[in-house]
Amino acid sequence: MGSGTSMGVPTVACPCPVCHSSDPHDNRTRPSVLLTRDGHNVVIDATPDFRFQALREKLCSLDAIVFTHGHADHILGFDDIRPFNLRQKMSLPVYASPETLAVLQRTFAYAFSPAPAASTIPRVVLHAITGPFELLGTLWRPVPAEHGDMKVLGFRVGGFAYLTDFSRVPAESKLLLTDVDDLMIDALRDEPHPMHQTVAQALALVTELRPRRAWFTHIAHDLPHRETNERLLREGFPNVQLAYDGLSFEVRA
Repeated sequence: MGSGTSMGVPTVACPCPVCHSSDPHDNRTRPSVLLTRDGHNVVIDATPDFRFQALREKLCSLDAIVFTHGHADHILGFDDIRPFNLRQKMSLPVYASPETLAVLQRTFAYAFSPAPAASTIPRVVLHAITGPFELLGTLWRPVPAEHGDMKVLGFRVGGFAYLTDFSRVPAESKLLLTDVDDLMIDALRDEPHPMHQTVAQALALVTELRPRRAWFTHIAHDLPHRETNERLLREGFPNVQLAYDGLSFEVRA
């Protein structure tokens, strides 16, 4: 759904070559993924670009939303679930850590007020993630990680694992990431950042975990798509590429 950093790419008011690139792969909305099985759909994170992403992907139904953490670039599309409430005539299940659920309830207080609403509001049923849970007829395993000082969740779903926005994966979480077909992980840029992985750190993690394929996401405008993929190939990583908006592949359930 989206592969960019919190400011998106192009970034507002930026004169850099990537922000003015003609390559559509360099247009990156905020990070999110859609998992689909037998006509059922679950998104991980509802970004500020969720409405645009849903229209672009022709998403006509939604079964649940799973949140990684409560930062703005991952939750501010929450209000845009209202058309699904109306179309499906139901509240949507929302899965997140207790801490992230508290952020949602504080940020979108109008949706959780006991007072009758004068207009449409997002209608959800909250589920606190305290361990593995089932969606799309398969097991979802939360993968705890660290985003600077903040605790966040990645997810392992069959042969697919998704960890965006992190600077460190604890050893016990790495045990959940063995035998992965497709590993999608944070790789912000080359320059160090206190809350995100660099490309070099992401490559070190790929080397350690040995997925069959790896995709880098939450990408800043420092990394041009084509040139970075060519560089990864030259450096001996033919199974590693930058993700991009609209990327689609099948995963083992």
